[in-house]
Amino acid sequence: MRTFQSWNALVKKRNALFEGGNCGFKMNQLRFMGVICTVMLFIVYRTTNYQYLKTEMETKFHPFETVKDYRLHNGKLGGLPRGIMQARSDLELRPLWSSNSQSKVSVMTNKNLLAMPVGIKQKDNVDDVVKKFLAANFSIILFHYDGNVDGWWDLGWGEKAVHIVAHNQTKWWFAKRFLHPDIVSVYDYIFLWDEDLGVEHFDPIRYLRIVKSEGLEISQPALDPNSTEIHHRITIRAKKKRFHRRVYDLRGKTKCSNSSEGPPCTGFVEGMAPVFSRSAWYCAWHIIQNDLVHGWGVDMKLGYCAQGDRSKKVGVVDSEYIVHKGIQSLGGTGHPTMRTTVKRHGAPSFDLRTEIRRQSTWEHKVFKERWNQAVEEDKGWVDPFINYQRRSRQQKRQDN
Repeated sequence: MRTFQSWNALVKKRNALFEGGNCGFKMNQLRFMGVICTVMLFIVYRTTNYQYLKTEMETKFHPFETVKDYRLHNGKLGGLPRGIMQARSDLELRPLWSSNSQSKVSVMTNKNLLAMPVGIKQKDNVDDVVKKFLAANFSIILFHYDGNVDGWWDLGWGEKAVHIVAHNQTKWWFAKRFLHPDIVSVYDYIFLWDEDLGVEHFDPIRYLRIVKSEGLEISQPALDPNSTEIHHRITIRAKKKRFHRRVYDLRGKTKCSNSSEGPPCTGFVEGMAPVFSRSAWYCAWHIIQNDLVHGWGVDMKLGYCAQGDRSKKVGVVDSEYIVHKGIQSLGGTGHPTMRTTVKRHGAPSFDLRTEIRRQSTWEHKVFKERWNQAVEEDKGWVDPFINYQRRSRQQKRQDN
């Protein structure tokens, strides 16, 4: 009996020791979990606080510059107080003096920009265009590719425009160097036009009213059917429409039907008279190649900068249309039907426009090769229009 009691007491003692050890283990586990929770809360706090400070700082700058400015503030700009930094500029002319300059320092009235390459041979036509845009309160910047600036001062608006000179340079060369998004981000819309456009039937204010109401990020005015040069049917004016986003044409090499989902059938504007929203230009500027000055091939890719579905965000405005006169002034005679022959010592003469077209064709080939190479190398890039096309096909099946 005593042996049984002793054994029973031994078992109870062992159980008590086990329960005490188990309780100690649980206590240690709770302490460990408490430490883990404290660390996690600290991490969440620091992350939230960092994001808050980052967001607060980003709101002080233009949205296009937020990430870069935040980095620079902690590096190259670390010696400056935040409030003194200005991350953007503009192309507005400022007076050297003013009687009430203190009240006018921050006034910005022009919200849209017209940029054109110009030569003195097209002075009369440029005069007509600029007058219309100045009346609509546009800022004007002229790129003089022939070096002749003095010939423009006799016009009433000559001193109201910004003039930039570089001999024999193209619109895209000028745009890449002088229309950086940092400089033009104050403008709602950027009109990057050629100089040989007739504007008798065009009004900038009415045009932008349509663009805004239809949500077009990239657009162009339609071309009068009687224009000297028309390269793509989608740009031709539809007389009974305010605007259009696509064209239907089963003639010729490129056939455009209801199933067409890309340029030049939809989501396309031509390079002669594009109009960009601020966001679209921020993207488009990066597509322009620094060394490919003729810009061939760029128009086919502009839809990637439409800030969404190019078949909806890119369009041609019909009610406000222009006439393309097809006058080649840069490297030409200033007349649409005359050739420019250049003679060189000890070498046969050649047609300058033919050489320019040959160069443009080569640049087009290079641009396509660069695009394809970029797509192949960027493994993380996914063509956004593949998803748009899939959704479009699914919607058509449902409708049917």
